[in-house]
Amino acid sequence: MENKTIARTLRLLSQLMELHNENPFKVKTIASAAFTVDKLPYSLSKKSLPEIEKINGIGKSTASKVWELIETGSLEEVTTLLAQTPPGIVEIMSIKGLGPKKVLVIWKELGIESAGELLYACNENRLIEAKGFGLKTQEEIRKAIEFKMANEGHFLYAHIEPMANVLLDTLRQSLPGTPVSFSGAFRRRCEVLSKVEFLIGKDLSDDIGLYIESLEDISEITREEDRISFTTNAGVKVELQFCPEERFALELFERTGSEKHVNMVKELLAGDTFLAADEIQLYARAGLPFIEPELREGLNEIKLAEADKLPELLEYTDLKGTLHNHSTWSDGVNTLEEMALYCRDELHLEYLGICDHSKSAFYAKGLNEERVLAQHREIDQINQKFAPFKIFKGIESDILFDGSLDYPAEILSTFDFIVASIHSVFKMTEEKATSRLIAAIENPYTTILGHPTGRMLLARKGYPVDFKKVIDACAANGVVIEINSNPLRLDLDWRWHQYALEKGVMLSVNPDAHSNKSFRDMHFGVLTARKGGVSANSCLNTFSKDEIEAFFKQKKSARS
Repeated sequence: MENKTIARTLRLLSQLMELHNENPFKVKTIASAAFTVDKLPYSLSKKSLPEIEKINGIGKSTASKVWELIETGSLEEVTTLLAQTPPGIVEIMSIKGLGPKKVLVIWKELGIESAGELLYACNENRLIEAKGFGLKTQEEIRKAIEFKMANEGHFLYAHIEPMANVLLDTLRQSLPGTPVSFSGAFRRRCEVLSKVEFLIGKDLSDDIGLYIESLEDISEITREEDRISFTTNAGVKVELQFCPEERFALELFERTGSEKHVNMVKELLAGDTFLAADEIQLYARAGLPFIEPELREGLNEIKLAEADKLPELLEYTDLKGTLHNHSTWSDGVNTLEEMALYCRDELHLEYLGICDHSKSAFYAKGLNEERVLAQHREIDQINQKFAPFKIFKGIESDILFDGSLDYPAEILSTFDFIVASIHSVFKMTEEKATSRLIAAIENPYTTILGHPTGRMLLARKGYPVDFKKVIDACAANGVVIEINSNPLRLDLDWRWHQYALEKGVMLSVNPDAHSNKSFRDMHFGVLTARKGGVSANSCLNTFSKDEIEAFFKQKKSARS
């Protein structure tokens, strides 16, 4: 066994011991021994136990642990402590800048048990409220987690979109008059990606190759006959495919859709390999209207196109307001007035739905009954000041383990609308998770089901649910389902949007904003909705202020 492996194991032991509040002197001794072992100029595995005991900085007690490692390849004490520690906490300890003391706060005080949950908490600004953390530390942790994810080879669409757009502009400016487009999974707006692909309607010449190879902040450059691949300094793999300009439309079609989609359209083309002027002409030749790239997954889009029933996909400009947002009343960064002004003057929206955390979310300064009424008084004052813009009174009410909401009926009745969400006890069977959600859906006060599966992309699978039963329950009770726009969530998954629409369930693109900057996440929610085939008339927050006010009142009236 190499010294570095021994040192790494001792270091992990010291961290686990500190995490579980063991004797500080012992913790320091093990940590010091780890440092010593790492710097030794000779291999410990070639030494006897008595020889190891005599090495300065190790000592008799720690030497026995080293010997156990050399002899067995493991350390029983580490195995025991790991069994008492959630795997996600061990992962968090590997993040640069996080020692055991900070990890203990994250785990025990904030209830966070994975790197994905920690990244989400950073985006919600929850860390700045915890002891020993500040805005700068939170930002450093966020960057460290994103770097770690990047090194694992998968990326959230939202994290690489800015870089991809800059590169697209660069390519178009350097190749004037040449068709250049995204292709592949990025063009289809897939939520998780392993690379970004481009198609360029020009033969790859030496001049073009040399220009691309001269771009800043790229490495691992590979050049082939009609392709250049490289990696950005953020770890994103990029592939540039070249083709003759007259083949651009056909190649773009073939390199955008899923294999199933492309093959289905080719069957309709009956072997015709004509060179289309653009994709619109290509689809027309197959007897189909143009199918948006987001929909080209080989699901039901061909059938809808043949029946002339393709949806007119939602646009960002269709949104009239924003629902499910958090202010300084709970764990948000901006005040109610700051958020209202931003939505009105910067985003040009007609209304803001405020949904601070409910009283069970103590970690997020959730509102007790007294604070709810105080917040409502402030909202009334702001609405009078900013009319006709309006803040609607909402709450993100925790769904408790039995499916009930965490306020009595007399408090629930004071809100204009209620987003019901699960924030605790995620480890459930499918049967339990489904029944818990359905109980909340059947609560007459529930307006919107928030992030229905609790998933965090690249970090945590959602709790298992029977999607059909949950969606059917929403249809039966007139409950809207959220498309949570936070790039880590994008929940409800786009693969279930069509089933919800078929059942007559409305969807709502909600940013779950914890700062004014986070309102912009609605962009990613819209992209997800488009991928699910959602149109404006199926999205709640495309309603005007008067329309959504009437909707909330009708919901209350039905409850009465």
